[in-house]
Amino acid sequence: MTVLMQPQVESFKYDQVSRYINDLIEKGNLKPGDKAPSLRKLSKQLGVSIATVSQSYLNLEDQGVLNAKPQSGFFVNAHAGQINDIPKAAATSNQPRKVRFGELFEEIFSNADNPRIIPFGTSKPSMEFMPVKSLTKATKSIITRYPKRCMDYCFPPGDRKLREQIALLYRHSSSWVSAEDVIITSGATEALSLSLQTVAKRGDIIAVESPTYFAVLRLIEKMGMLALEIDTDPVTGMSLEALQEAFDTMDIKAVLASPNISNPLGCLMPEEHKRELVTMLAERDIPMIEDDVYGSVYFGDKAPRAAKSYDLNNLVLSCSSFSKSLAPGYRIGWVLAGRYKDKVRELKQATFSATSSVNQLAMAEFLSSGQYERHLVRLRKAMREQVEKGRFMISKSFPEGTCISKPQGGNVLWVELPRGCNCIEIFNQALQHNIGVTPGILFSATRRFKNYLRINCGFPWDEANETAIATLGKVVADALAESNAG
Repeated sequence: MTVLMQPQVESFKYDQVSRYINDLIEKGNLKPGDKAPSLRKLSKQLGVSIATVSQSYLNLEDQGVLNAKPQSGFFVNAHAGQINDIPKAAATSNQPRKVRFGELFEEIFSNADNPRIIPFGTSKPSMEFMPVKSLTKATKSIITRYPKRCMDYCFPPGDRKLREQIALLYRHSSSWVSAEDVIITSGATEALSLSLQTVAKRGDIIAVESPTYFAVLRLIEKMGMLALEIDTDPVTGMSLEALQEAFDTMDIKAVLASPNISNPLGCLMPEEHKRELVTMLAERDIPMIEDDVYGSVYFGDKAPRAAKSYDLNNLVLSCSSFSKSLAPGYRIGWVLAGRYKDKVRELKQATFSATSSVNQLAMAEFLSSGQYERHLVRLRKAMREQVEKGRFMISKSFPEGTCISKPQGGNVLWVELPRGCNCIEIFNQALQHNIGVTPGILFSATRRFKNYLRINCGFPWDEANETAIATLGKVVADALAESNAG
């Protein structure tokens, strides 16, 4: 047991050193060009080995935070600490809108599967960060042992063992969930779709974050509902004050939000705000649909609690999946539907019927082996490093005035370009260089965020991807120069 835990302990120590150095830079105690504390000094100060400090410094060098100078030590990079964090966006119009983005949605998804396109436009992590061999082994084992079950239907609410394993995952975030609460779906999108159809109908108003994940807007569009954008802070999430004002003036049927690691901002709502949000909704008997798909890929030391854990009135429908943390292609998601459990289950049966049996059985096998939690420790560390390096490279390559989100989890960055940049023009120009990005207007029903991009950092920063960021920066600079000239 000690041997298995050792990598997690070492990973924590590396992170401790990295965060300490980053905090010094952010607070201005270490400025660009300054020499970082010596290995021996920091080892003694933080109570870790010199080897741990050395490895952490090498990681920080790879991220672009430090530079190593032979015989002299490590120095703060000239660009470190100069990244402009994303500001809070201007207030929304506070009017519900129909959503119309069909053709642009299709173009984004068609590019996602093109191997020639650098995948900055997706939101998935690379399979290089996933336990492909271990999950494949579990799948083969299941097919060998239970061939008939793998080929048969597995009707709602889904495989019992899988539901038990999912329920156990919530214990790590101080949430009590029973297997009876879990309904298996084909990914989180189906869970969100079922939840929306259960609590609202055509013409109803759904309050969403601004910006919000474009697949949410697409669902609202297809169901004929109206999206009401609520001001969202890039650090703390949906504004409860703005939501309160909306409740006072409009008949909102449901709130759909991601308190834990939103897409695209990567913000994390403080625990007291989650509790207040759930209480606010309970007082009005308004259901909340929680998109918690990134909840397990957090960067902090402690797992954030799902908003569902504060739900005493069974009004929260919490949706999640393994798509961002393990295997997007397995399409295993779930919903904790509270008082709407029976309705969601009936709707699942009537519309989408069963979810893949072999994938459910294989996922249950993998989760019960204990490998998933160990994988998550590695994945969180890798995504944090990927995102930090992505922030550094974008700040170095993009024009002055560019602002970049500082996510608290996930694998995407929300980038505000200087005024005058048009995200659709940049999207089209980037494609000519075989680079995919996601235009900011997709994340708003009112087509806000015209000078924003979402950029995926979930793929290894190899030479091709680093070159692509530099090329993308030039595309943005050229577009800005042309706009200013006009």
